Amino acid sequence: MRVGILGSGLMGGKLGTLFARAGHEVVFSYSRRPATLKRLAREAGAKARAGTPAEAARDADALLLAVHWSRVDDGLEQAGDVSGKVFVSCSLPMNADSTELVVARTSSGAETLARKVPAARVVSAFETVPSEVLFRVFEGQGDAARPSLVYCGDDRSGKRVAAGLIRDVGFDPVDAGPLRMARYTEPFALLVAQLAYGGKKGPELAYRFESFGKQALSARRSTHDISRWNSATCAAKGPPTPRE
Repeated sequence: MRVGILGSGLMGGKLGTLFARAGHEVVFSYSRRPATLKRLAREAGAKARAGTPAEAARDADALLLAVHWSRVDDGLEQAGDVSGKVFVSCSLPMNADSTELVVARTSSGAETLARKVPAARVVSAFETVPSEVLFRVFEGQGDAARPSLVYCGDDRSGKRVAAGLIRDVGFDPVDAGPLRMARYTEPFALLVAQLAYGGKKGPELAYRFESFGKQALSARRSTHDISRWNSATCAAKGPPTPRE
């Protein structure tokens, strides 16, 4: 899949790098320093390159918006026509000094973005985790329990694309419903940020939702029983006899 990155700072730069390492074709764009885009493309590998926002959007199957809220309109203008594109946004609607949300309660940044680009398929994702944890999650994909990551949107096909990108980075995608649910996920992102940057354990923080319903507990017990059976079987058989 071809992914265009609009905003190649901490979040956009790291996500774009991981998308490329997961096998997607990535174009990094929209940075104050062109050298940053070239460095990111070089470090991300052969699947990545630097370009302008228009180039990032032109052939993209999906776009990641990762700019400060004050730069959204400029980024969209430079990107040009995004009709039909899956538009994944992790841009929170923060004020100029990033101290509070300027859109909240009765709307959200994601819904505001959708009104700006009505022909695009907007999905809100990736805003609820710190950039510092992304590489750790990607490197730990073999772990049994992946951390969760909530996303929401109104277009089913767009949400499938977003969910695939979430899995590629190493998270377990959690569908929070329609795009209006960003009214709750965006404030939740501020809570995660407070825990990550204001807590004592550092910003490499992720979260996970666990179900304790009857079906989930039954499946968990079955998995535990299989694990115990395998362990008992191996113990009964003893170590394999080496071949001569």
